[in-house]
Amino acid sequence: MPPSSNTGFEPPRTRNRLAGSFVRYSRIYVALWKNSIIREMGFKTNFVLWILVEMIWFALQLGFIHVLYMQTDHIGSWSKWEVVLLMGVSHFIQQLFTAFFLNNCTQISEHVRTGRLDFILLLPASTRFLLSLRQVDLGGFVNAASALLVMAYAGQHLQLHPTLAQTVTFLLLCAVGVMIHYSLMFMMASISFWTVRAQGVIWGYYNLFNIARLPDEVFHGAYRAVFTFVLPMLLVSNVPARVVANKMATPGAVLLLVFMCAACFCISQFVWRLSLRRYTSASS
Repeated sequence: MPPSSNTGFEPPRTRNRLAGSFVRYSRIYVALWKNSIIREMGFKTNFVLWILVEMIWFALQLGFIHVLYMQTDHIGSWSKWEVVLLMGVSHFIQQLFTAFFLNNCTQISEHVRTGRLDFILLLPASTRFLLSLRQVDLGGFVNAASALLVMAYAGQHLQLHPTLAQTVTFLLLCAVGVMIHYSLMFMMASISFWTVRAQGVIWGYYNLFNIARLPDEVFHGAYRAVFTFVLPMLLVSNVPARVVANKMATPGAVLLLVFMCAACFCISQFVWRLSLRRYTSASS
């Protein structure tokens, strides 16, 4: 006798289907990684140069903080090495986002303009999955490692000794921050279904990453509200940094960050489905 639909248990057939989908997409992603490695190693000089450029730019940002703190001891409640830690966290999240998603999001408008999206839509896999993860920027992982070194150096000056719980929470919050950046940029890239070209909007959002490097106490009033509840840049880096630096008084900010991540992803999925309905293919 077949199991009743109101037993509360998931049918084995459904579980098998989910497990099969997970294995299938894992194999696809491994193949995408292999392709990305082959492509990156084909242009080794470009790979190394981009890493050097990112490291120099990060060093200049840290130099600016040094000059700034020659004039003051604190920005709000943030000391010099706490801000260095914050910048390391922000750079870490940004580079992870760059490694996994940036190139893919910036290419969506070109897929729409040239009609390559037609071929991606015909593939037997989730179109959003393929558009979001088809390329991996390996240099982003190298730059993320340099951010970890800066964070460790700042932690030594602050005499921080994070517990295992703090470390796990920090890493999870960084992953949440990456997903917020991805959801917002993917949503903005979907504008290309209306405008054909959307690189200006996409790269404009990327420049807003600099706001995430600043202490949240710098902003007040409408600016703080916008960059907390509309474009949650202040949450993305400040919350993980506060967890590691023992500056988190209540868990409210952590819960808000997780909520904003879920909200941003759901909105981006809604905009994506709405955009696909507008798409008429290159042959139309």
